[in-house]
Amino acid sequence: MIVAMTVLAAAAPLIAPLSPSAQFSDAVLKGPGAVERHRLGTDEFGRDVLSRIIWGARVSLEVGLAAVVFGFGIGVPLGILAGVQAGGTETVIMRCSDMLMAFPTLLLALIIVAALGGSLTNEILAIGVALTPNFVRLARGLALTIREQDYILAARALGSGQLRVMVRHVFPNALYALIVVATLYIATAIRTEAGLAFLGLGVPPPTPTWGNILSEGRQYIKCCPWITTFSGLAIMLAVLAFNLVGDALRDLLDPRLRGE
Repeated sequence: MIVAMTVLAAAAPLIAPLSPSAQFSDAVLKGPGAVERHRLGTDEFGRDVLSRIIWGARVSLEVGLAAVVFGFGIGVPLGILAGVQAGGTETVIMRCSDMLMAFPTLLLALIIVAALGGSLTNEILAIGVALTPNFVRLARGLALTIREQDYILAARALGSGQLRVMVRHVFPNALYALIVVATLYIATAIRTEAGLAFLGLGVPPPTPTWGNILSEGRQYIKCCPWITTFSGLAIMLAVLAFNLVGDALRDLLDPRLRGE
């Protein structure tokens, strides 16, 4: 499912039957199959729903992946540092993380986007910042467990410094759990991006995203449900796919589950 969505997003100019912004005045709010060239119907401006969903996959996947990479790249080093380097450093990092975690992910992202303005870059930044404290707490918890292992004590006895211990020993042994959670958070990022777009704070029109397609179709949901149905199904399938991959990676990478 993820491969299929990635191919659709990457090859959208080749796969999409029509331009996502092209308006056909003779095919306004037509249902699936009512007009031959519009297989999933059209919206209130006569734009092809299938083409807009295919192009919308680009924004959703780009935001999902980039936001998680941002949160992972900032949160994991800080979390490992807090877990290995106790004292004032840990206190500062964790209290800042707790402050951010006081806000739900969507609400924190909404506040940041509202302050910076709606754009692809700002969406990635906002969702990445909202996910960062989750990576901080997870990485710290793993580091607290790993730092008490015998091989960590042996490395320190051989003269390894804190940086070497974190890079060569703590991070590799925490990586499998971090990858699993990062995969699951891609689904969260996609859902959050759709929520921001639905509220009108995502990538501005006419760029199609699954969230703004859903938002535009809600006022026609009683007479023309296909607009919201197909965009909602796209969001659901993307979230489901990444959750399934996360579960599979856990089974594959967790040494305690290997062979089961």
